[in-house]
Amino acid sequence: MNMEYNDLIGEILQRAGEKDHFENKGKGKPLPKDYLQMDTFQHFQKIAKDAGYLPQWVKLQKEISQLVHSCKTNNDVEEINKKIKKYNKICPHPLQKALISLEHIEKYKKIW
Repeated sequence: MNMEYNDLIGEILQRAGEKDHFENKGKGKPLPKDYLQMDTFQHFQKIAKDAGYLPQWVKLQKEISQLVHSCKTNNDVEEINKKIKKYNKICPHPLQKALISLEHIEKYKKIW
């Protein structure tokens, strides 16, 4: 039984005169040694970190930290607590934090 198949890409390359000019093409740099030791998500995290990407919750954490360290009034506390609620919704569960109060602001400065 003779099986035939359509080699559409091969036909396109042949018409363009490029079919036999692929010697060593497709070969690139060797994979890093740690490539096979990480899963896809870990690779994404490494690439994102190397590119300077920060998740939204990390950006919010830094913003809250700055606000806590400059907190002086109850209005500041209300604004910070709104941001902490938003932070707690988007951050990993073990990293969630309690709302703050003006009476214990020095304690929260150490936490944030």
